[in-house]
This record gives sequence, structure tokens and C-alpha cells, in this order.
Amino acid sequence: MNFFLETLQVLILSLWYNIEAFFRFFIPAKRKNVAGEVVLITGAGSGIGRLMALEFAGLGTVLVLWDINQEGIKETARLAKERGAIRVHYYLCDCSDKNEVYSVADQVKREVGDVSILINNAGIVTGKKFMDAPDSLVEKTMEVNTMAHFWTYKAFLPAMLANNHGHLVSIASTAGLVGVNGLADYCASKFGAVGFAESVGLELLATGKDGVKTTIVCPYFINTGMFDGCQTKWPTLLPILEPDYVVRKIIQAILTDQVFLLMPRSMYLITALRTTLNWKMTSLLGDYLGLSDRVDHYYKNLSLLPKRH
Repeated sequence: MNFFLETLQVLILSLWYNIEAFFRFFIPAKRKNVAGEVVLITGAGSGIGRLMALEFAGLGTVLVLWDINQEGIKETARLAKERGAIRVHYYLCDCSDKNEVYSVADQVKREVGDVSILINNAGIVTGKKFMDAPDSLVEKTMEVNTMAHFWTYKAFLPAMLANNHGHLVSIASTAGLVGVNGLADYCASKFGAVGFAESVGLELLATGKDGVKTTIVCPYFINTGMFDGCQTKWPTLLPILEPDYVVRKIIQAILTDQVFLLMPRSMYLITALRTTLNWKMTSLLGDYLGLSDRVDHYYKNLSLLPKRH
């Protein structure tokens, strides 16, 4: 009897959720008000981290900016103040260092208060094929792109749980959904970030903390300098994304509590095909889309230092 009732419940709810999704496709979700929220952005000294800070500044938030580049976050802070941020605080923080993350997090809680929107944006790419990548760069990639998320969640999630209010945002990558030739360590780190964020989101739902929202962002290559030299075989299907467009979509996803955001929209279909096709077909699809060739071209134009978001 329990099996019958639970199965019936799933069928009814599935129908309802699909109807709801259909209507939301045509009717935009209502945007929430984030004025007065404390927003922490890692990797805020440049790129989409800076652009997100400027967008949130215009929404009346209190900004907390982290980066390892002091001049970069000082400039972001200056620009954010011009955009109307209530308050702006910036801190030097190496997100690959667990002890430093905890130490700076404690400083933030003392000087600013509880963070209510946490955006894990800091990221690096070594730009070396697996066998050519030094161990130190592989470790650094995992520490910045994956493990830093563990430490920031540990630091700021307890207050969100106590208040049943907050938002956790993971800026990952489509390379965290689909393996890419030549980006083994980067893909591994982004797969880890996606899996971690999704699991924590499910844990929050299971414990009834529905006031703490999660958003996982998986964009294709962004024109920020991180992947200079990358090309796209089919620019209409898989365009190199412009930072302003990406940030607008991220902010919209956060304000409407969208759980997954993939960019461009074609990635929803590509990731679905990846899970249904056999290995040879997956490889054929990758060749057709030009992923391998585009990354090989990227390697030829890459500097020796790892690049950041």
C-alpha cells in the first residue's frame, strides 16, 4: 500500500512540477529583494567576480570582496562604491589555503557580520595536459576550484542554517559536466565543485532548511582572458560567452532562486545527450563540436602561468 501511495504521489508531483516549469518558461519568476544582504564574492579582483560585485552594488547590498590581488580588489571596491553599494569591505585571501580562509572568514564575521549570499567564484586553470602538468599546479587547481568551497561553506553556512536564510552560489563550468580533452585537472576540479554543491543542496532540503537556496552555474568558455586562444567551431551553437551576458544571467538566476544555470542554452541538450550516448558516440559528438581542436589551439597560445577567472 505504501508503495502504491508513494508512487502515486511521485506521479502527481511530477505532473505538477512539469506544468509549473512550462508556465515559468513563459512567465518570468519574481525577483527577490537582496537590499541589505551581505554578499561575499571570492575572486572579486577581476573578470566576472568584479562584474558581479558591480551588479550587486547597484542592488543595495553590503559587499565583501576576496582576492589574492590587492590592487584588483581595491579597484573593484572603488567601482562598487560608485555603483551605490551600502558598504564595501575587501580582504586579501588565498582561497587555496584552508587556514587562511578560516582566519579571514572570522575577521569578516567580526567586522561585517554574517554572510547571507556566498559566491564561490575564484578559479584557476593550469592549461597543461595531464602528463605535462606539475603536481604542484594540479594540487593548486583542486585547492582553489574545489576544496576552497568546502572551507567557505564550513565558515559561513552555520549562520545561514541558524537563520534558515541565505544563498550558496557555485561558479563552476560546463567542464564540470562534460569531460574535455586536455583539461583533466580543471574538469576534475569543476566536477568536484558541481557534485559538492549539488549534494549540499540536497542535504539542505532533507533537513528542512528550505530558506537556504543554492545556485550552480556552468558556463562554456568566457571571454575573460582565462581561456585566451580558445575558439569555437560552431559559434551559433557554442559561442564564446561575453562576461557581461554571463553576469546578467548569474544575477538573474540568484534573484529567482534558479538551482542550475547552464550557458549557452545548447549545453542543456549536450549534457543530456552525454548521459544517454555510448562512449564512442560521446567522443564523436566532442569531435563534431570541435572541443578537442579548440583546446589544442588554446594550448599553443597559453602562457606558462595558471590563469584565473
